[in-house]
Amino acid sequence: MRYKIKKFFLLFLMHTFLISVAISCIFPFLWMVNSSFKSNSEFISDYGFRLPCKIMWKNYFIAFYQGKMGIYFLNSLIYTFVSVIGIVVISSLAGYSFSRLQFRGKNFIFFLFLAAMMIPTPAGFVPLYVLLKAVGLLNTRVGYCLAMINVGLSLSIYLYKTFFDKLPRDLEDAARIDGCNRLRIWWHVILPLARPATAVVVIFNALNVWNEFVLALVIFSNRNLMPLQVGLKEFASSSVGLTNYTALLAGLTIASLPIIIIYLLMQKHIIKGITAGALVG
Repeated sequence: MRYKIKKFFLLFLMHTFLISVAISCIFPFLWMVNSSFKSNSEFISDYGFRLPCKIMWKNYFIAFYQGKMGIYFLNSLIYTFVSVIGIVVISSLAGYSFSRLQFRGKNFIFFLFLAAMMIPTPAGFVPLYVLLKAVGLLNTRVGYCLAMINVGLSLSIYLYKTFFDKLPRDLEDAARIDGCNRLRIWWHVILPLARPATAVVVIFNALNVWNEFVLALVIFSNRNLMPLQVGLKEFASSSVGLTNYTALLAGLTIASLPIIIIYLLMQKHIIKGITAGALVG
């Protein structure tokens, strides 16, 4: 009886703590969305969570057109899509090679990728800048996507390699008997089985690319090529952003929604990937 009471008490404390953490994370987002529909005068007079007297869709139009959020949003979509696709293709091929192939220096090369994970990302910005400038890709979409792919490769290769190590080789052997080469096995057999790991790689790197700020400042000087996070900074320092707080909150809401939607769509695969051991060696 005492054991059941103790267990119930511990579960109660644990659930209370988790609910408190969830509320503390969700509340600022809900406050931001709610405030983005208020008029500027209403927001200034009441910073609380009271529902708006009148829904002001105008704030989102101001953010999209006067704040150029539409251009920045499209840029971020392009950078995120291209970078994530490149990371998934390259890192899954590399992870499959490290897991299944035997070649000289394999362990040492894999160790270099692991070592790269220990180096702070900003430490590589100067070499990236010099390299992109030397090849003529500075201040270009291609150069930024290649830089973001480079940033995301080390962790993604590690995740895929760890996941592939746990996969049985029976299906690969059967496909090889049917005449498939390594590339076809990777495409038709390995990648479909690696959906949980791919979900983890996609959400981690999509979040990283979408929220990147400093690297974009280093690479871009053309405002029309800047991603959304830099665009938000430009909007916040403009005459509109400095005076129209609700329009700025609308821009922040626009920036937050895509990642939340991606996570909700891939939540099941992400949880499956984590529990299947995609994050442990």
